[in-house]
Amino acid sequence: LPGPTLSRHLCTNPPKDDKHEKQLPSPSNASNKIPDGGMAIKLLPGIAMAGCVAGAGFVGAELLGQGLLASQGISGAASPISGIPISILFGIGINNAMTLPESVRPGLKWCTTTVLRAGIVCVGAKLSCFDMAQLGLIGVPLVGASIGGGLLFIPWFASKMGLPPRMGNLMAAGTSICGVTAITALAPAIKATPRETSVAVANVVAFGTLGMLVYPYAAHELLSNSQQIGMFLGTAIHDTSQVLGAAATYKEVFGDELAFQTAAVTKLSRNLALAAVIPGLTWYSLTHAASPSSFPSSEKSPATMSGLATFQKYVPGFVVGFVGMSILRTACDVTVDVDTGTVLLGILDDQTYRSAVKFIGGPVSTACLGTAMAAVGLGTHRSVMRGVGAAPFIVGGSGALVVGGSGLAMSGVMMQLGMFA
Repeated sequence: LPGPTLSRHLCTNPPKDDKHEKQLPSPSNASNKIPDGGMAIKLLPGIAMAGCVAGAGFVGAELLGQGLLASQGISGAASPISGIPISILFGIGINNAMTLPESVRPGLKWCTTTVLRAGIVCVGAKLSCFDMAQLGLIGVPLVGASIGGGLLFIPWFASKMGLPPRMGNLMAAGTSICGVTAITALAPAIKATPRETSVAVANVVAFGTLGMLVYPYAAHELLSNSQQIGMFLGTAIHDTSQVLGAAATYKEVFGDELAFQTAAVTKLSRNLALAAVIPGLTWYSLTHAASPSSFPSSEKSPATMSGLATFQKYVPGFVVGFVGMSILRTACDVTVDVDTGTVLLGILDDQTYRSAVKFIGGPVSTACLGTAMAAVGLGTHRSVMRGVGAAPFIVGGSGALVVGGSGLAMSGVMMQLGMFA
């Protein structure tokens, strides 16, 4: 396995290929503008191609997931495989199997900027602090321990293994919070390259899938309390679909409905941290990259800016929109009037509001993120993965163990304190 020195050389000095290795466009890129009629026609081929690849990715994920469940004798459960990473893989495969026409390039670029950011803002509609209060706060210490352990350990270990800071931050977000969704939300904010994004996605898919297959049976052997088992599954596995797949396996094999429900609630509580962690990691990653120590002695560090100017520079507008959407969702949930069936002091009908939230946070966000990630794959050449080595996967696997271990240790403490029924 490559040591830290070799890994640092491979990951910080990848093969030179300016055509294929670019940072995800910054929020100020002109392609973020809403297109007019003429521009829309120019963008349409790329958008249509990305949409078709994403559709194929979600169909493929459904077939793979159902096949995986069937191999364990489980039927009727949702697919444990997310369509977003499959869309990326399909895109990479197509881009490397053929030469794409230049007519699709503008649309693909627009998908990786505007469509991606729109999807991230829509994800905020899923997050409500009121949900956590309704479902119970008992899991907060455990969720906090697992997230904190991952966010502290993974960037540190990634640095020791010679990986780029952005890759370490992406892996920390994906492993600690909610897998591919966290990575897709953070990547454009910190200007991650396709190489860094692809490696981070590969990690959470690989180790999350492994945990989904192994942890239900390991939890049954090691733990005896249904709530403790559910909380362990909800914190130790990365992606939401993977957690629900593992919980469904446990429910079907061992007949434990409480463990399934607890795992789902724990994962929801973990996902809520996205609203705080994404802005925090964005701020940390970009300010750290722009710190005086990150500039060669021959270069001048950026001039000192006011707090507001610094915030505007290092926290992109779509991240603010993402947090704002979550705040709006929380405010609406808090102001539900059960007597009149309205929210926000009678401004909205409760049923209409809940339908809109479900639609925006579900199909709309999924379609946007899937299309955007398919476009990322369609713009990624296999050369960007050359020389990656084993170091990122050593970091990812170790991080997964730390996140799961932190949650398991905290659940043991809670068990000793009599916090579980």
